[in-house]
Amino acid sequence: MERVLVVDDEEGIRSFITEVLEGEGLRVTQAKDGQEAHALVQRQGFHLLITDLKMPRLDGMSLLRLARAEQPEMEILVLTAHGTVESAVEAMKLGAFDYLQKPLSGPDELRLVVSRALERRRLVQDKERRALPEAEEEMTATDPVMLPVLNQMIKVAATDTTVLLTGESGTGKEVAARHIHAHSRRNQGPFVAVNCAALSPSLLESEMFGHEKGAFSGAVAMKRGRFELADTGTLFLDEVGELDVSLQVKLLRVLQERRFERVGGQRTMEVDLHLIAATNRDLQQAMSNGRFREDLYHRLAVFPIHLPALRERRQDILPLSRILLSRIGRRLGRTGISLARDAEQALLAYAWPGNVRELGNALERAIILTDGAQIHVSALLLGPGGSPAPEWSGTLKDLEREAIRNALDASGGNRKKAAEKLDIGLRTLYDKLKEYGLS
Repeated sequence: MERVLVVDDEEGIRSFITEVLEGEGLRVTQAKDGQEAHALVQRQGFHLLITDLKMPRLDGMSLLRLARAEQPEMEILVLTAHGTVESAVEAMKLGAFDYLQKPLSGPDELRLVVSRALERRRLVQDKERRALPEAEEEMTATDPVMLPVLNQMIKVAATDTTVLLTGESGTGKEVAARHIHAHSRRNQGPFVAVNCAALSPSLLESEMFGHEKGAFSGAVAMKRGRFELADTGTLFLDEVGELDVSLQVKLLRVLQERRFERVGGQRTMEVDLHLIAATNRDLQQAMSNGRFREDLYHRLAVFPIHLPALRERRQDILPLSRILLSRIGRRLGRTGISLARDAEQALLAYAWPGNVRELGNALERAIILTDGAQIHVSALLLGPGGSPAPEWSGTLKDLEREAIRNALDASGGNRKKAAEKLDIGLRTLYDKLKEYGLS
């Protein structure tokens, strides 16, 4: 919800503007003079300031200069009495977006000018958001094991409940987060991602919360953080388990209050967003080791969703491969390339410890190594030491039986260790042993 500060010493005008703008779904704060407004601007963030020019204690022109210094990203509209248009023009030279003459002609003119001002602010923010990295992946899930996962995503997308995505590295947690965003009521808002493992704690704080000009060496201008850029949309915190403990405390506060300060700033910023976090770490273990705060975990894991490893959703391997081949082929200028039968069998037989990310890398490597229009097994280099994986002519059940047998052999018959190697529960392993007649 966009926030507007209305400043006028006439209570009737403040009330009229507030009623009209609240009817448009905006959150409005009132101030009776420039001094009161300046105190508010120092403490809170606003999208738009509407101010009269002639007021006691601190006039509108002085407020405009102070507000512009405090919040350069905020749009400003000035109210001016008939016959003082020259003052309004001067205000526009100082950065005001437009002016309205008093007495106001009616609600329609007010709505129009306010909508234009807020639209300009959105365009500026969109330009900043477009500078952030985008992901092309789309959710591909045909394996029955993914059906309950997709159902969970669709249900939580209808809410603003905080989501924690768990799963091995490369299982597509950002893709899942984008899928939730695309099916939410916020899908017209931004999707902004932060990789918590990619930056040092000092840089990550600035990246997440932004910084004021002069906050530290090199901060030559104010910068909005990812939380601000995600306002009205979805913020995705990837690898949240890698957060430094000091940042965990600050994140906990933001989750509780939806408020924060930029680095080097005193003003409290408010955001309205849907938070999705992800990790490939065992956060329960991290909590027991004192590396992750228990209170933060419970704030994040309101709605946990576990993404299965690629080896657990083998019916998705070939559909995913075809989508990735098409995308990578376009990027490399090799459109129309496909998989030969022996390559498909090898893809189905491989364990994919790196999951979907490894699949994409293997296909990109194979496209480069292939001269013709079809990729064969020899170009995939999937096995240990880079040798091709063996061909597989059996069914998926045969493949699962063989995987269980190999895990039991590798663990010396220890069923608990075999279940851990297979990344399945011990009860599931017992059921599979009974199903396949293995001992």
